[in-house]
Amino acid sequence: MEGIRKIMNHLWFDKEAAEAGEFYLRVFENSRLLSRRMIHGTPSEDAESLILEIENINLLLLSAGPYFQLNPSISLMISCASKDEVLHYWEAFLEGGTIMMPLERYDFSELYGWVSDQFGVSWQIMYTDAHIDAKIRPSLMFAGANFGRAEEAIGFYSKVFGKSEIKTISRYGEKVMPNAPQAINFAELILEGQSFAVMENNQEHLFGFNEAFSFIVNCDTQEEIDHYWDSLSAVPEAEQCGWLKDQFGVSWQITPAVMNDMMQQADPAAIERVTQAFLKMKKFDLAELERAYKGD
Repeated sequence: MEGIRKIMNHLWFDKEAAEAGEFYLRVFENSRLLSRRMIHGTPSEDAESLILEIENINLLLLSAGPYFQLNPSISLMISCASKDEVLHYWEAFLEGGTIMMPLERYDFSELYGWVSDQFGVSWQIMYTDAHIDAKIRPSLMFAGANFGRAEEAIGFYSKVFGKSEIKTISRYGEKVMPNAPQAINFAELILEGQSFAVMENNQEHLFGFNEAFSFIVNCDTQEEIDHYWDSLSAVPEAEQCGWLKDQFGVSWQITPAVMNDMMQQADPAAIERVTQAFLKMKKFDLAELERAYKGD
């Protein structure tokens, strides 16, 4: 499907995916709707799915019941070239939202704020006068039991993904965090063209990584599916319908890229066959999904 990237950001909602999608399309000028479909016969009954292209990322929004709740452990960081742009996003997300960090000047930015919007999605909005390579990037916060593991995670993901680059690692230092000066306050990691921010926080938080914010890896072959599945999966009980959890608790979906086209097929019977086939799987079997699609 045109516009689909190798790695997609997947947000799980109860019933609000369509409303959230329409909201984000209004907020971001450089955005478009790539697909919208209803998936029938799932454990959540009817599930609505939208794929958006916003700036440099894909967002897949899914309404599939009140099973997982979004939290700030994974947020979306927006780099802005002007303070007016920062204010635009801040005002949009603050309506019905919750302030995580107030919009003001910090050592790392002349204007920065962290807000959770009306749908529970967390956004870090930052002014920068540096060149912007990635307008939006998911940001993973390693806190609680994961504090101190960010550098391990960066190295691990860099090995798993063939096309990877560690662009920068910045540490807190003795003055800021004397008990853990090597802790990472910001790092940028590129995986398959997708920029990720990574940070650590030693404050007490009542949240951590969960399935509400996951990452889809679109794979071209069964060998690629096998590689990512075998490399990333660390929690056997979390394996279901292409989903897995890695050793840090981050959720991934290892998916055949061709499924994006299959699920856009106009024939409802084909969509039903594919849906029923993948609901029985843990790791996806590409050949079996193609047989179901064709009705063989």
